Amino acid sequence: MANAAPLFAFAVREVIELILLVFALIIQGVALVHAITQRSDAFPAIGTLPKGGWIAILAVCLVLTLLGFGPISLFGLVGIAAGLIYLLDVRVGLRDLSDGKGFW
Repeated sequence: MANAAPLFAFAVREVIELILLVFALIIQGVALVHAITQRSDAFPAIGTLPKGGWIAILAVCLVLTLLGFGPISLFGLVGIAAGLIYLLDVRVGLRDLSDGKGFW
C-alpha cells in the first residue's frame, strides 16, 4: 500500500503537465495566428512592439514549447506569459483601434 502513493503522484503530475501543455499551445497558437493576421501599421498606433517583434516572440516560444521544453520550463512559462499579454492587452488595443472606439 505504501508503494502506490509514488506511482499515483507521477500519474497525476503527467496529467497536469499534459493539461498545461495543451493550454500553452492553444494560448501561444491563437496569439500567433492573430498577430500574423493583423495589419502591421496598427501595432505602433497603439504603442506596442511592432508586428514582427510579436510574431518573433510568439513563434520562438511556440517552437520551444513544441520541441519538448514543456510548459513548466522557463521557455514555456515565458511563452504562456507572452501569449496572455498579447491576447489580453495587444489584441484588445488592436480591436479598439479597428472599431474606432479607442482613445487614439
